[in-house]
Amino acid sequence: MIVDDLATWVTGLLDDAGWVRDAASVADARTDLVTAVRARTGPLVLVSAEVGLGVVPSTSAGRRFRDELGLLNADLAAVCDEVVLLVAGLPVPLKVASAP
Repeated sequence: MIVDDLATWVTGLLDDAGWVRDAASVADARTDLVTAVRARTGPLVLVSAEVGLGVVPSTSAGRRFRDELGLLNADLAAVCDEVVLLVAGLPVPLKVASAP
């Protein structure tokens, strides 16, 4: 299964929450997704934007989006076996699956 992309999903969550800071619904949805990913046994590819390497967004909405997507990316990376960052089309392994 491929999920492309998490940034759009986070935007939808924030829209549904009215972009209210610390909306419980956003945190709950993030927790639910991480729990579902942790429980999945089959192959899964998650596609997301990297939001922590650029400039700080000038708008509060941009900063909120960056913060929420960054939290989701970190939480998902913690439960995934492998994490790969693509830079200029080249894979940079961030987390390598351990041998069974």
